[in-house]
Amino acid sequence: MFDRPEYRSGLLAAACLGWLAIASPTSAQDAKPLDVQALVPVIIAEVDADYPHLFDLYKDIHAHPELGFQEHRTAAKLAAEMRALGFTVTEGVGGTGVVAIYSNGPGPLVLVRTELDALPMKERTGLPYASEAKATWKGTETYVAHSCGHDSHMAIWIGTAKALLDLKAKWSGTLMFIGQPAEEGDGGARAMLADGLYTRFGGKPDYAFALHVGPGPAGEISYRPGPVTSAADSLTITFLGRGAHGSMPNASIDPVLMAARFVVDVQSVISREKDPFAFGVVTVGAIQAGSAGNIIPERAELKGTIRSFDEGVRERMKDGVRRTAAAVAAMAGAPAPTVDFGDGAYTVMNDPALEGRTAVVLKAAFGDRAHEDPRPWTASEDFSEFVRAGVPGTYLSLGGLDPAMIAAAAVKGVPVPTNHSPYFAPIPEPTIKAGVEAMTLTVMNVMPTKGG
Repeated sequence: MFDRPEYRSGLLAAACLGWLAIASPTSAQDAKPLDVQALVPVIIAEVDADYPHLFDLYKDIHAHPELGFQEHRTAAKLAAEMRALGFTVTEGVGGTGVVAIYSNGPGPLVLVRTELDALPMKERTGLPYASEAKATWKGTETYVAHSCGHDSHMAIWIGTAKALLDLKAKWSGTLMFIGQPAEEGDGGARAMLADGLYTRFGGKPDYAFALHVGPGPAGEISYRPGPVTSAADSLTITFLGRGAHGSMPNASIDPVLMAARFVVDVQSVISREKDPFAFGVVTVGAIQAGSAGNIIPERAELKGTIRSFDEGVRERMKDGVRRTAAAVAAMAGAPAPTVDFGDGAYTVMNDPALEGRTAVVLKAAFGDRAHEDPRPWTASEDFSEFVRAGVPGTYLSLGGLDPAMIAAAAVKGVPVPTNHSPYFAPIPEPTIKAGVEAMTLTVMNVMPTKGG
């Protein structure tokens, strides 16, 4: 199904067009308005025909997840799919990233991103294709699972590429489909950019698009202008003390006590220093100290995360973390602690004008199943790196859970499994179909129209 002659011939067309089409994009504002009502039945028919292949692809990726910068099998599989469609494919960009280019005449260069990586955790969904994969992560063997939904994104990415090529007689421009490694906090977007994503493949894109599946009703699409996700900073603090016998605390400087005090005291930064109407979270997720219950150790290490939407709030919280850690150590008579903030993710900002145009098309296609998000996600995402380089972008949210399950959970007063839960399991249909339809329309909406 994905290796018809016209797709193989697309490679020759791309080679003949070269980078001329990228160098002279036609403004989407010059294009005729997208005929959504005419396109939707065509796209739905295409996706229905392709869905068995996309479902098989989804199950295979789900059952064989890989961690950041280890996505060799995943990248090779997606690269093969895109070559079969007729894209010119480059592997190994930014480590394990994939870049697939398809030129279809003069027009804008449009980036469409999927993530490749999974999470270091055990899946507990009970699905027949559940992951039993293991890998080494930070020196330790761990289970690996697609509990964030990137497997859905990859199936949607392939389905969108297929749909766009089926409809290539109706649009003009160049597609830049990228498979990004290491989205889960390991800097995959920056690695691709540092490896020449915006210089090796025809220049900086004119538009960038991505989506993310979440715990909303399957098949629903949401969007919002401005901030979509939070900024994220990783946090590592090491408190240094003096070891002693557990029965002789007076002979020690107890770093475990310092760590415990810090965890409590740092919340005053949130409750007393930050604007109560501004989002900000400091969470300590790990404390590592000591080896036995009767030994006061010499050091304690904390790891955490800081989340915010506003850069001013972000810097205020980081300053508060530093002051609180220093004060806790000083009160204990301990040496100054080390406080390190890792390279974090910036807030994903949807371009208001582009998001507005996208919303009109999605609303026309999905009706009540498309709506504006009232507030940003508190999770973070390094798609922000692609748009911070000066590329107008839109990041969409896609519901993935069975509405009946959501309703049953509401009756019981319990939350549904969300991303990063071992029980998070988006239902493939209609999630994948809706994602392909939404992304295909979103991309075509910025392309000049050609043909009838």
